[in-house]
Amino acid sequence: MTIGGSNSKASINKKLAEYTGKLIDAVELNHIDLNDYKLPIYSIDTENDAGFPEDLIKLNAEVESSDGFVVSLAEHNGAYSAAFKNMFDWLSRMDAKVWRNKPMLLLSTSPGARGGQSVMDLALSRFPRNGGNIIGHTTFPSFNENFVNGEIVNPELREKISGLASELSERL
Repeated sequence: MTIGGSNSKASINKKLAEYTGKLIDAVELNHIDLNDYKLPIYSIDTENDAGFPEDLIKLNAEVESSDGFVVSLAEHNGAYSAAFKNMFDWLSRMDAKVWRNKPMLLLSTSPGARGGQSVMDLALSRFPRNGGNIIGHTTFPSFNENFVNGEIVNPELREKISGLASELSERL
């Protein structure tokens, strides 16, 4: 499963996650677009009043049936995007081990030189407590200069992403 951690229609994180997913051998990929799941802003009052939203139940089933994950996180003010955090909060209410201890590649990218380093640090700290079996991770700096016409043009970044995809292939 690939997840781009943004609800932008032109999400660079979605592009990076899907690109990386295509490098994984012999798997059927399911691409998650946060826009396809209509989830109200999480609150215990909403959960108590209305229960779990239908789209959450569908998304949780997708997570459950996946063998592994390629997650690329957008950084908004040093943290997860609101859309990703809301999805994560809802999923954690169905199963605290959101990621089910399945193998995961964790990526982040941004137009800037740090490539989402702050959100990466946050996720590396948080995801293992929620069942994240992170087998590899990297930030991808300066997305617009390093990813052109659907391809990684920076040889070092291309090698890093390819190596991570191979590592995940071996674990699936």
